[in-house]
Amino acid sequence: MKTRLKIDLASLPEAGKSFVGELAAEVFDLPEGDARPTGPLVYELWAQRYGSELLLLGTLVAPFEFTCVRTLHPFIQTIRVENAAISLEIGTEGELDATEAIREEVLIHFPIDPKCEHGDVAQECEIDSRYLAVDKAVETGLETPPRAEGDDRWSALDTLKDLKNQP
Repeated sequence: MKTRLKIDLASLPEAGKSFVGELAAEVFDLPEGDARPTGPLVYELWAQRYGSELLLLGTLVAPFEFTCVRTLHPFIQTIRVENAAISLEIGTEGELDATEAIREEVLIHFPIDPKCEHGDVAQECEIDSRYLAVDKAVETGLETPPRAEGDDRWSALDTLKDLKNQP
């Protein structure tokens, strides 16, 4: 499995050329605690040169493990970019490495708030009612959140308000 997608501009036909393959999941290089790739980045791209740019059109697919924002459970969701259109500026003749551009195209399609109900295998995605203490009656036995006990750090703002009213 390849780790880079390099396109040789010297051998690229004027009419364009198809590139099909897989890049190792390591190309994503995401920080610890973020989404985790669970498989390779599969690409089917058509590359064609237009003056000083290279246009890549096609499909990108990569599976990731996300953490649900509601349940905090991990789930797998495959990111599919069906109509990818990537333009790369050609600096010099020779090989052009398109790996980073393809990687970024997949990453910008990450869900903003990943939910397990949108995973490849949809799961029930409900918040556990035990964590909704704000809406609970006092007799439920749940502890009062610390912020409700009083936080005197905000009293400094009251002092500023009083200063505003002085001549």
